[in-house]
Amino acid sequence: MNAPRPFEPRLVRQRKRRARATFRDASFLHERVAADLADRLEAIPRPFPRVLALGGEGLFSEEIAARPELAARVGHVVEANLAEIDPEHLPYAPRAFDLIVSPLALHWVNDLPGALIQLRLALKPDGLLLASLFGGETLHELRLALIEAESELTGGAGPRVAPFADLQDIAGLLQRAGYALPAADRDLLVVRYGEPMRLLADLRAMGETAALAERSPRGLSRRILARAFEIYRARFSDADDRVRATFEILTATGWAPHESQQKPLRPGAAKTRLADALGTKEQSTGEKPGD
Repeated sequence: MNAPRPFEPRLVRQRKRRARATFRDASFLHERVAADLADRLEAIPRPFPRVLALGGEGLFSEEIAARPELAARVGHVVEANLAEIDPEHLPYAPRAFDLIVSPLALHWVNDLPGALIQLRLALKPDGLLLASLFGGETLHELRLALIEAESELTGGAGPRVAPFADLQDIAGLLQRAGYALPAADRDLLVVRYGEPMRLLADLRAMGETAALAERSPRGLSRRILARAFEIYRARFSDADDRVRATFEILTATGWAPHESQQKPLRPGAAKTRLADALGTKEQSTGEKPGD
């Protein structure tokens, strides 16, 4: 039995193409992510002759160009966007890239482990993956307001906001996909709007409106939307009446395996106690495990 596929790839491509004319009007999240990925690369003193940028509509390349020292270490950047490229079926040869960055794209993938495997295969040995995607806290205010409004007015609620991965899942998925030294971290960003409708306009402009495969048979009526906005203002407004919208950005880091990479020690293989390394004495807390 096949697992359910939350997203419809055709709708994802359609929304991304439609958003190209308006993307730069609401690209503040993508700009922030592009700058963060560039910051991370600046801390890695090595060249990356051939790079794939999956997502971001060219913002990563612009960020690199604005940093001359980093630009000197980054070679040709191949730009690929979800308007044309399906991350689950990448058209690149194995070992084609030294670096793959993916700014806010992989949360639209149905088979994230499979996409991560394809990206790893497209990396040269000891190549680096840096990928940022939306996490589970993203738009929780909008999700709750829509569910409550639709349930109140119709007696039931269908999915309206896309599902997102959780931080604790990402490093495990990288490991399952065969990456060495997998790691993940999060950045929680709260954006404030004068009206909830402005949030929806930004999501549409950046191509981030839900492209769900199983959509509610009922359309999102004006009555439901108006009630959702009332709930949103009542639950998620600050003292100045501006409403909050949360975006959780997860960043995954992993390396294509190579014999030169540091290997973790086998359990029990450490030759130095942590207490000795820190210059401290071990002390018993008097507690049992589980207390």
